[in-house]
Amino acid sequence: MTDPVADYLTRIRNAVSAKHRVVDIPASNLKKEITKILFDKGYILNYKFEDKGVQGNIKIALKYHPQSKIPAITELTRVSKPGLRKYTGVERMPRVINGLGVAIVSTSKGVMTDKEARRENVGGELLCYIY
Repeated sequence: MTDPVADYLTRIRNAVSAKHRVVDIPASNLKKEITKILFDKGYILNYKFEDKGVQGNIKIALKYHPQSKIPAITELTRVSKPGLRKYTGVERMPRVINGLGVAIVSTSKGVMTDKEARRENVGGELLCYIY
């Protein structure tokens, strides 16, 4: 697999479009950090890290509106790809849907959202946009 983050986002996107409640994803440290951000920002209901075998798994419970069954995640977009990396400084940090969405950034201080990166005054690689 050449792009594990794109695979992670695609698995979530496919599970949301198929209205699944839970999705299993092979684990890595970067995927675990992205999952924690998704949970903290309210895009997923819950998550669980399972350390079975060599790699382990991430179980993610997806979040839907109780009455209308509309998913909390409407769009997941991969920004930086293995063939074309996208980096940004703190002064040019993008705002996703004028601050309503989240940009996930891999910085020297760890994986964080665009708002946290502005607060910490660090730039980095733009991993994805979520709204």
